[in-house]
Amino acid sequence: MAQTAAPDTAKVVAGWPTPTGTIDLWPKGAPGQLHPDMKEHVEETSLDPAVKFRRVQGISKPRMAVFPAENPNGGAMLIIPGGGFWWNYFDHEGYQLADYLNKQGITCFVLFYRLANDGWQNAADVGTIDAQRAMRLIRQNAAQYKIDPKRVGVAGFSAGGFVTASLATRHAQALYSSVDEADQLDARPMIAAPIYPVISLDPAIAYEGTAPSLLGGPATAEQIARYAPDHNVDAHTPPMFLAQAEDDTTVPVANSIVMRDALKARGITVETHLFASGGHGFGMKADLDRPYHIWPQLLVNFARSQGLMG
Repeated sequence: MAQTAAPDTAKVVAGWPTPTGTIDLWPKGAPGQLHPDMKEHVEETSLDPAVKFRRVQGISKPRMAVFPAENPNGGAMLIIPGGGFWWNYFDHEGYQLADYLNKQGITCFVLFYRLANDGWQNAADVGTIDAQRAMRLIRQNAAQYKIDPKRVGVAGFSAGGFVTASLATRHAQALYSSVDEADQLDARPMIAAPIYPVISLDPAIAYEGTAPSLLGGPATAEQIARYAPDHNVDAHTPPMFLAQAEDDTTVPVANSIVMRDALKARGITVETHLFASGGHGFGMKADLDRPYHIWPQLLVNFARSQGLMG
């Protein structure tokens, strides 16, 4: 599949990770659009000219930004940024992780997925649908990128962690109508890494924006059973890596804990790192004096132990 020219989210910034191109997910347009005139909007939220901290909303053309490894080892990672289902913070939760993993030989694809709050039919599933489609397209194009199609993982942050965990637990569910031969391929990731993830729909511990964003109001028992990743773990859920800070005041750390417990109950391999401090949204921020900054290396170690790196 040919790569397309990149929009503002892929413009070259001196000294900053930049994708080589993008892969559109839906050749005939994304299904379920409610606002055909929706425009993509990119904001720079960093006050430091040396640091990029961009976010985008209004994603009407879901796509992957491509980061090929210079010395590929055959492993690949789909990266899913967060942003509370309102935004996609694609630098510190996307491009920077791709750059880091590239140096480990892992080819990366940063997902610009449809955001529930932008207005789509079936808002609760649009992110998961885009993630399923992305995994299948990565595998379809494995030879082009020197990837072993069996060795494709997924990592995501916050609301993107919800999409990551949903892909890991609902990869086999038929959530959309097939559009081409890619949709015959497996969407199951080899490993999954939800980082400070939105997981639960239990109002006692859920991120306050989850149910309103995905469901339009409080979750019913039926919706919790259908959509909450911790309720959908089964024998086919892949090994999982979890990392979060105990002082996260946006997404309660209980979200990681209930996911860990659900995985353990099913006998699924899980590695969990809970840092004493770090708050929410640390991603790839360069706070080298904070203990959480080691999480990317811990993820690489986990990926290697599970065979993603060959």
